[in-house]
Parts: sequence; structure tokens; C-alpha cells
Amino acid sequence: MGTNVRLYFTGDCDGFDALREALSQQPGFEIVGASEHVAQATGVLAGGHLDCVVHATRSAAFPAAEVAAIREHTRSPLVLVASGGEAASMLEHALDSQVDDVLLLPQLTHNVVFAIRKAAHVKRQVAASSGHTGRVVTVFSPKGGTGKTVLATNLAAAFAKREGKRTLLIDLDLQFGDAAIVLGIEPEKTIYDLVVAPGELDSEKLAGYVTKHPCGLDILPAPLRPEDAELVTEGKITALLEVARGSYDIIVADTSPFFHGPMLATLDRTDELIVLCGLDVPTLKNVRLALQTLELLSFPASRIKFVMNRANSKVGLKTKEVEAALKVKVAFEVPSERIVPISVNRGNPAVLGEPSSDFSKAVGTLARAIAPPAARGRSGDKKKSLSLARA
Repeated sequence: MGTNVRLYFTGDCDGFDALREALSQQPGFEIVGASEHVAQATGVLAGGHLDCVVHATRSAAFPAAEVAAIREHTRSPLVLVASGGEAASMLEHALDSQVDDVLLLPQLTHNVVFAIRKAAHVKRQVAASSGHTGRVVTVFSPKGGTGKTVLATNLAAAFAKREGKRTLLIDLDLQFGDAAIVLGIEPEKTIYDLVVAPGELDSEKLAGYVTKHPCGLDILPAPLRPEDAELVTEGKITALLEVARGSYDIIVADTSPFFHGPMLATLDRTDELIVLCGLDVPTLKNVRLALQTLELLSFPASRIKFVMNRANSKVGLKTKEVEAALKVKVAFEVPSERIVPISVNRGNPAVLGEPSSDFSKAVGTLARAIAPPAARGRSGDKKKSLSLARA
């Protein structure tokens, strides 16, 4: 099949240990791990890096609650194995519960191998045919006050208006996100309303919860109340980004300054990570710590672009000194201009209101570098799953 099929095992039943051992010996299979209880595997399941989940149950009837718990965190193909019950009855329920196959143990290993390969192959075929070309661009700064939201909103507006991309801006600074304010909109619905709404998330449902900006940009704002952020879980964010990739050319994620669960779930789906730097020592210190964390998470360095904001500020530090201290190359510089804070107060991004300004030109250059007219696919970088790394 070209690449290994990445498997994760959940649950338990008679003969399941022997089956796991047999599958671990199969060529082309990579065993990521196993957890008897789904609650112990939420981070791994939400990572989106699995080709198939094999769940074992002792239930004689279809284990609807167990399947629902898995589907809360992943859309990966799911093969159900059971040591009791009737296959026909379970298969009937499986069709309505997004279970790809049901096998009763004992079972010949090659039958299980065939079922897993078939489920993983269907997933890849569907992904290829559905045009999953949307790129996730995450804007991150490990320190507040660096202009992260201003850059994220202007970059998203540039993608939508100047580059003609179908663009979604998601405000994942879940407690204190300001993207909607910076864009001058008062949303009726937020990401909180989307994730608590009943029913499965799909492109049509997503379209019903975004707010449209006059420039053509779609926005999914942060929750209106900080306490609502708790319900926007890692699994919900993973599912949201997957659906968005099928509906948009570009998804810009504005994030908080922390490496918490939602940020890690976002990194698992990030094609391009923009790390915002500043010409001050506290920001420099935080960026250095952030780089160490990204290295521990095995995030590919080739997917990181360093952007120096307010690069023309005369504050005793220069971009070259920052590069030397961090041992990285700053790919883009964005100047400080009076029009930027004015545009924030007006609720109209500078790239729309002042397109000829140096700031707007710099943002436009960054947008074209990230998503040039000839669409690019995901890079071939292989990285350790971020969710797995912390599981």
C-alpha cells in the first residue's frame, strides 16, 4: 500500500491479546498503542494520525455506547471485533454507527488483516476523491501583545480578498479571542455554539455557524464567555479542522499563547506554523522556549515560518540579533505603521482599508508565500504524532 497502516487497539475480549500479537507481526502494519478503556486513549484518538482503530468488545449486543465514545474523538476507520454475539445483528447496527467492519473471534488472522486494509484503503480513497486540499495555517506567539491576532485577521482577509481563496478564520484563543472585534463583526454564533449543537459535524453544519465578512472571509469566532471554552475539546477541534479542510482552500487558526490541549490538537493538523517574533527580550525568551517545546513534540522545522512583527521598531534590537540568538532564519518582516492600530479600532483590516501600505504589502507577500496560485499539497514530512507524544 506504499505506507504503513497505523493501528490503535481499544477495548478487550477473549482472544484479543493473541490477535494484537499476530497483527504486530504483519508487514506493513505499525502498532501505535493500545488502551483497554477509551477514556485512556482520547489524546491518541484525537490526533488524526491513525489509519484504523480496532475495538474489542465482550458485549453480545452491538456496543453502541463504546462506539459513540470512540467516535467522539476520531473519524478514523473503525473495525469491531467481538468474542460473542451475532455478526449479522452487529453488522446491521454498524452501518448506522460508522463502523467499517465487524468480526467475531476466533478469526483467521488474514481475515482481520484484509478487513483492516480495506477500511484504511477506503479512508484514503475518500480523502483523495473529496479534494482534501485545504491548508491549515496556524498563527502562534508564545507571548501576548505581539500582534498575533492582527496578523492572523489581516492574513486571512488577504487570502480571501486579494488571493481569491476560500478562507476560514477560526479563533482558537478560546477564552479571550478578539478576532471578531478586530474584523468589526458581532457574531450571532461562535465555535462554542457549533460544538455543542446536536448531530454530526459536516460541511453543511459548519456553513450554518460561520459569520461572513464583506471581503468574502468566513469567521468562526471564539466563545463569548471564557467558561464556554472548556467545551471546545481537542476532539472537537480535530473534527472541525478535518471538515474545514474539505470545504476551504485555507484555514487560518488564531491561537492562544499556550501549549495546552486545543493548541496541540491544532498543531496535529497544521500545514504551516507561523511563529511571531518581536524585538524585545521577553518575547525572545518565550520564543526560545516555544522552539524547545516544538522540538520535543517532533513538529517538522520545515513547516515553521518565523515572522518578525514591527520589524522597523528602533528599540535596541535588530532582526539579525534575534536570528543569532534563536539560531533560526526570520523568513518575513512586517513593519510597524500607524495605520495598523487605527484599522484595529475601526474594525477594518489594514489589508482591506489601506492595501497600499507597507504593512499590507508585507502581509500580501506572506500570503502568497504560504499559498501561491499553484496549489501545493501537504509536505511529505513525517512527524511523531503530537497527541501520541503526550499520551
